[in-house]
Amino acid sequence: MIRVTAAILIHRNKILIARRKDNDPLAGKWEFPGGKIEQNETPEQCLIREMKEEFGIDVVVGEFIGDSMCRYESKIIQLLGYCAVWTGGEFSLNAHAEYKWVSPEQLPDFDFAPADINFVNKLQQENI
Repeated sequence: MIRVTAAILIHRNKILIARRKDNDPLAGKWEFPGGKIEQNETPEQCLIREMKEEFGIDVVVGEFIGDSMCRYESKIIQLLGYCAVWTGGEFSLNAHAEYKWVSPEQLPDFDFAPADINFVNKLQQENI
């Protein structure tokens, strides 16, 4: 099992989502950004590192909001979702094809990676 993090980054009542590049696994799918937890790294440290690498921004990681288990072809991932706050830096696309800020009501309009769908549902049902 591979442990992966996802940032539920909310800014001005909008949520950050990102679309995977065409040459990535799950090409074209939308996701809540994050990445694989490295050895000797906490999920929170992983999100801080990944948001810097993928977008060039600084974040503070907040509340754990849940996890999602998903089987992809030959692997199982556990996606750990955390609320996050953007604290600095200017956005740049270093790992994704595009990003958008969307309302919870807009989330179903996007084709999300399977592991992220639980968080889409949660964000629509709860006031996070």
